[in-house]
Amino acid sequence: MKVLIVDDEELIRNIIKEYCHNEGYLTDEAGDGFEAIEKVRNNDYDIVILDLMMPKLDGYSSYRQIKDIKNIPTIVLSARSEEADKLLGFDLGVDDYMTKPFSPKELMARIKAVLKRSTPDDENLFVYKKLRVDKVGHSVIINDKEIMLTPKEYNLLLYFIENKNIALSREQLLSKVWGYDFFGDDRTIDTHIKMLRNNLGEYRDLIKTVRAVGYKFEIKD
Repeated sequence: MKVLIVDDEELIRNIIKEYCHNEGYLTDEAGDGFEAIEKVRNNDYDIVILDLMMPKLDGYSSYRQIKDIKNIPTIVLSARSEEADKLLGFDLGVDDYMTKPFSPKELMARIKAVLKRSTPDDENLFVYKKLRVDKVGHSVIINDKEIMLTPKEYNLLLYFIENKNIALSREQLLSKVWGYDFFGDDRTIDTHIKMLRNNLGEYRDLIKTVRAVGYKFEIKD
């Protein structure tokens, strides 16, 4: 797990960094909002710890821009304790809010809780490079951007994933994805495969055509 610590106070950053390292987390730092935005644009993080009162760009303005770039779980850590500040944060979508002075141990506990909520169980999550399929959330993410699939395309992709590296006939796909009562021909499969490949973009070649058989979702470890 990699944590981005955003605070204009170096002492605060160092304290959080030390406790994060004790938990086995990697860390990165930013001293203001603009630096944080640039870090998020060029790196991957599992969670952001975000101060509100910073020079150049305040925390909530930073959070809005960060959220437009990537959807990263965020904990606000701020000296502002007013209810209105907390409510604004939750309305914007932050995952938790802690006030300063704070307990580093409590912050670590909250980080663990947020990460647990935001990370699906392995059996419900398929990850290959920058392709993520969340079976519970019913979402497909490529390069941190959600792609929109039709229900049939999604079910087709899911069946491929569950049977990766196995050659599947068109009849199998029709039976399992469309159902036994489907009345049509196997050109339906070819049409949906074409649309699914187009939507997968750079990962389109994961779906291989197997001559005289059908298709295979091929993953090379």
